[in-house]
Amino acid sequence: VQLQASGGGVVHPGGSLRLSCATSGFNVAVYAIGWFRQVPGKEREGVGCISRDSDITYYSDSAKGRFTISRDSAKNTVYLQMIGVEPEDTAVYYCGLDMFKWKLCPGTKPEFVDYWGQGTQVTVSS
Repeated sequence: VQLQASGGGVVHPGGSLRLSCATSGFNVAVYAIGWFRQVPGKEREGVGCISRDSDITYYSDSAKGRFTISRDSAKNTVYLQMIGVEPEDTAVYYCGLDMFKWKLCPGTKPEFVDYWGQGTQVTVSS
């Protein structure tokens, strides 16, 4: 089982960015995948998730209306589309897989994740 997040970078406030979580070793269509972020000195927090066996998505209050999670099962990839980014969105972003607990989505607690991808840095700065 592997997950690999990518697509981070530096973006201006108000700009857009799409993160990708490429997966292998399992059927991405049948498991819940979450996106999380973390800044130094703070706990990892859930941004949103996409449910197992469906494309129902849930978002944190800070992400609602600005972020969209989607899944391309043919490419074994889950995306996080970010628009209208703000400096407060600066963080390392991670994708996580709930393979055994079946608690992720709608819940987005990090403890619901069994496997993590490595993070990708997003910096929102003018």
